[in-house]
Amino acid sequence: MAKDKLQPPAPLSPEGSVRLGVLGNGLNIVTDDVPYLHSITLGIQIEAGSRDDPEKNPGLAHFIEHAIFKGTSRRNYIDIAKNIEKQGGYLDAYTTKEHTCIYLRCLPEHLEPSFDLLSDLVCDPIFPSEEIEKEKEVVLEEISSVDDSPEELIFEEFDLRSFPRHPLGKPILGTEKSVERFTDSDLKNFIRQHYVPRKMLLTATGKVNHDEIMRLGERFLGQLTETPDNVYTRQPFLPEHYTPFTIKLKKRLCQAQIVLGTAIARHDPLYYSLMVLNSMLGNGMSSLLNLEMREKRGLAYNVYSSLTFFDDLTALNIYAGTDSNKTKISLALLHELLKSEALLHPDPEELQAAKTKLLGYHIMGLEKMTRRMSQTASDLSYFGRYIEPGEKSAAIEAVTADNIAEAASRILHDAPCSTLVYKPGK
Repeated sequence: MAKDKLQPPAPLSPEGSVRLGVLGNGLNIVTDDVPYLHSITLGIQIEAGSRDDPEKNPGLAHFIEHAIFKGTSRRNYIDIAKNIEKQGGYLDAYTTKEHTCIYLRCLPEHLEPSFDLLSDLVCDPIFPSEEIEKEKEVVLEEISSVDDSPEELIFEEFDLRSFPRHPLGKPILGTEKSVERFTDSDLKNFIRQHYVPRKMLLTATGKVNHDEIMRLGERFLGQLTETPDNVYTRQPFLPEHYTPFTIKLKKRLCQAQIVLGTAIARHDPLYYSLMVLNSMLGNGMSSLLNLEMREKRGLAYNVYSSLTFFDDLTALNIYAGTDSNKTKISLALLHELLKSEALLHPDPEELQAAKTKLLGYHIMGLEKMTRRMSQTASDLSYFGRYIEPGEKSAAIEAVTADNIAEAASRILHDAPCSTLVYKPGK
């Protein structure tokens, strides 16, 4: 998390439950006190994902997410696994195209040893060669699992074809060849370049005390430093990096798979409008896609839309699984729905229903601590500040029919849609 994106240390909410602090080395810390809970979710987000992989080493950020669990100077992989679970907690991690997150949940009485464990993984991984070679096999199995899941595979290939000249097109897991050639120096160089204070954010959510978290942060993470010659800059996304296409491929499948989507430049004033539009289009049982494709016509069992806000662009995708003989009519309907009056001139009742649905999803998400943790980190990364639940709710409620029409128009006209179809075949 780039330090210059964030505001000065201060209480971030009127109630003072969410607070931001900065360690002496520049590492940002956010605490979210939820007093009715009896657990703590502690996470370290690193501003390094697959778009930051070296050109010749796709999948490296994700592999490091695995590799740091293989041992530190003080713990082997068995110690790491047992250390947290014997205290009733759990440890996990994930990698996206722009971030890596290492997190755990624990009871308040185990906060200090849990903090010690989490910081040890991030600050002092040693990558024992024998364990790293075994972990390569684990990641190769993970890649195979994606190859066996057409719904996952088609999204991966869609990105690859949409952004062939940009790192956003790279698969998060990498390829079999890239994983096999990772070296010890590759891992250590990536850690040295990206696991540094200015690109990290510590979040503590649940039954927490801000001053205690700051004290533990200084004790366990205060030693992190960065070399003066670290000059990595993430490659920005430009409109020419998106390559529209329409491709149909034969795969060994029983059902046709369809992904249709586009990429538009980041446009913050339309952030909440796009969220509401996605809620109307393809989120839930009452969405246009589900009602029109599944309920009215029986064309699909699974159909939905998704919206991804990257640092410098917004991607909208629509997915549908359908019978091979119904591909043509399904595609025609998808294009028709994107241009429909329901989006360009939304009915007030339908608009309000979509906003209420989105508000419910948002509010209920706050009750899941891992989601709450990741949402706080996303706010700080994308907007440079924490956004109060009340402010988000008000922004969603303020979306008008004209806002939806403008968002729909941008999706239709800012960049051509792309289409990838997997059809059953040998």
